[in-house]
Amino acid sequence: MTWLGIDLGDARVGLALSDPELTLAHPIGNIQAYGDSFRALDDVIYVIEDEQVDHVVIGLPLLLNGDEGKSAKKARRWASNLVKRINRMVEDGDIHLNTTPDVELMDERLTTVSAHRQLHEANIAGRKHRPVVDQQSAVVILQSALDRKER
Repeated sequence: MTWLGIDLGDARVGLALSDPELTLAHPIGNIQAYGDSFRALDDVIYVIEDEQVDHVVIGLPLLLNGDEGKSAKKARRWASNLVKRINRMVEDGDIHLNTTPDVELMDERLTTVSAHRQLHEANIAGRKHRPVVDQQSAVVILQSALDRKER
């Protein structure tokens, strides 16, 4: 099995993959979103196909008080569009999957803060965080889901 973690952003969509044993998440890069994360949908779907992903965990950016703002609603729409687009592409024969992945949304409050802290602890200079923080945030999201699954 392989799980994919996604950190949505308007500039970049960060991606992380699990190991086959579902114990560790690792970054696999960013997809440029050019101002709209919906532009990255097809590229994410091709990663899902290439890696034969079984489960997708998308960060849900709740407000600090736990309410859903604009960004959380956008993440829900993005997840819904991902599922619809995967189903359509499978049906049309554009992609081939062994199984259609389950998609879940996971609270991502403070993941960017955690990602910046981890990058700092890895001695990566602050000015170099920008190009990798999204994928590191995807690692934090995915690792949280993997750890929760273990319980």
